Amino acid sequence: MPEIWLNYGSTEIVLDIRAENLNQKVDSDGKVMNDDTITERLKSINLAKPMELVVLHNSKSIQKIITSLFTICEQKSLPFPKILSDKKIANQIREGLPEGSTVSEFDDSEINPELVFVGEVEFDGLFGYETISTRLLKRFGQESMLAAYAKRKSNSPAPGQPTESFVEATKFVNNFDIQAIEIVAGSSGIVDFAVGHPSQTCSLTKSLEASAVKDVDEQKSMIISTGKDSSNRSLAKSLSSLWNCTTPIKKDGLAILAAECQDGLGSEAIQQYVEGRMSPDRLKNPTKYIDGMENLLYLHESRPDFQVGIISTLPELYAKKLGMIPLSGIKQAVEYILKTQGPRQKISIVIDGARLLLR
Repeated sequence: MPEIWLNYGSTEIVLDIRAENLNQKVDSDGKVMNDDTITERLKSINLAKPMELVVLHNSKSIQKIITSLFTICEQKSLPFPKILSDKKIANQIREGLPEGSTVSEFDDSEINPELVFVGEVEFDGLFGYETISTRLLKRFGQESMLAAYAKRKSNSPAPGQPTESFVEATKFVNNFDIQAIEIVAGSSGIVDFAVGHPSQTCSLTKSLEASAVKDVDEQKSMIISTGKDSSNRSLAKSLSSLWNCTTPIKKDGLAILAAECQDGLGSEAIQQYVEGRMSPDRLKNPTKYIDGMENLLYLHESRPDFQVGIISTLPELYAKKLGMIPLSGIKQAVEYILKTQGPRQKISIVIDGARLLLR
């Protein structure tokens, strides 16, 4: 019996499945950069200038870039850059940092030229790609987000596709004199990264495509792990992994998302919906953008095509209101598939949904 380990929050869960029920395992790949190559490229940064690294989400690849920068500073007897982050991830980022480093809460009231934003490039249903540009637009550009939402490609997610919404994000960040370290990574490590203004580093989407796009056959059933804690801390974030992987799902098929969601729903729009304060009619032509509207729209529009199950810590009531099948664990997920789709059903397992795009 094959034993497959899947990320679930800060831990790993084991999936035991009979060989005759396993269709395929799908993981991200790409040639991983070695430490020397990473260090040499980072030496192009002028570390003698004042610098504040802003970490808006956490991952092993981001931690690798930070520790590599600190190693260079130690070798050159330079002070460590100051690290800023949201309070809820500060303790995670502190782990593994050398003595003398500090992590402070990011005060987003002022964006200045000393800020260097650090993040991974991923796929996104609305923008096509999630980059520093789109993250900053979501965080600081309420009016521009309404324009980006209005220019969505369709009422279905469009990960990995060029969109007018992404152009809106690039226009938005052109208003700021800031820098970015943008990273492309897979489950094995860093594949590529770039340093510069966010409107330039977003070109790494090409590197992401090269390592992350997978052609697969049509699928009747699939279990999807996001691959890393930062991609399943909330339902809103974890849904990106679902949209990355559901194109091959057959009509009336089933996709089960393994996402702990320790931060809850992570979206004001989804929160309003489960509380009965948001109707689907408001989603197509809103006069005001509310965070997470796109995911709510995609969930609503996908219902006639395939079922969605979820393994999470969310209340069952929330999952049911969103049209999702709540499942208590990975074992129950496999049992549910075999019960509803037949004991001989072949199940595909996605290991790293946040950094994959299935076509």
